[in-house]
Amino acid sequence: MKLVRRKFLELAGGVAAAAAFPQFASADDYPARPVRIIAGFAAGGGVDITARLIGQWLADRLGQSFVVENRAGAGGNIGTEAVVNAAPDGYTLLLATVPNAVNASLYEKLKFDFIRDIAPVAGIIRVPMVILLNPSVPATTVPEFIAYAKANPGKASMASAGNGSAPHMAGELFKMMAGVNLVHVPYRGQGQALTDLLGGDVQVLFATTPGTTDYIRTGKLRALAVTTAVRADVLPELPTVADFVPGYEASQWYGLAAPKNTPAQIVDRLNREINAAIADPGMKARLAAIGGEPLPGSPAEFGRLIAEETEKWAKVVRAAGIKPE
Repeated sequence: MKLVRRKFLELAGGVAAAAAFPQFASADDYPARPVRIIAGFAAGGGVDITARLIGQWLADRLGQSFVVENRAGAGGNIGTEAVVNAAPDGYTLLLATVPNAVNASLYEKLKFDFIRDIAPVAGIIRVPMVILLNPSVPATTVPEFIAYAKANPGKASMASAGNGSAPHMAGELFKMMAGVNLVHVPYRGQGQALTDLLGGDVQVLFATTPGTTDYIRTGKLRALAVTTAVRADVLPELPTVADFVPGYEASQWYGLAAPKNTPAQIVDRLNREINAAIADPGMKARLAAIGGEPLPGSPAEFGRLIAEETEKWAKVVRAAGIKPE
């Protein structure tokens, strides 16, 4: 995996080589026609919403439409493959997210190599997750929940938004690091998982924060901690899991990527505009409404995040023996 990380960082810094090809428009002319942003998941979710928010910003700033196209299926692989196979001219982009890093090890036979075949453009936001319990579980803190799970191995059911989803991986990482046995129950999306958590059919869910705060504040669900390395603005009263399980960190993140060999000038222009977007007060407020905290940086820094996440989740996939649905 260290070789994979090195290769990815080389690619992240090497898109400049493509600028020598005369068939590509210069950054000064880009975009000269509408741009597609491929979202590998269904409309209405975090990937789709983030893509539409950033697409509208780019359209307003660059004077061309940025059209979001939902290509759901296979854990995001269908949409990713469409981008990988597109012309590297800046007119087909990918809203990249955690499953892209997970799928590299979760699926044995992909038709692309995500590390090799995309060029990182920019991070957009990081979304914390929160450990939610059904109130019937006799635990109000992370240490109490760990103690309960150890005293009742295999009794607590852990819901997720599906195999390889960010909530699933966050839960598997917790199981490994805390040394507990939770029975995984995958659902087709977080909405169904929340419904069964509320009903007591499952006991715990590592949930992305959008759509959960009302349940927490009304006492319908009990929140123990957030999964990010630092406390989250959306739930500032909650501690982090790492306060009790040192070194633990998991989050949902979103960013923009392009096919490999996309000209460096186009990548850099998109990067500048996205960094301007997530620093803008109005845009920050809209992103905060979906639980997002800005994830600024250069293309190389976003590439480094993807490489680190790919390596991190590969260890969890192997250790837990996770298979695609």
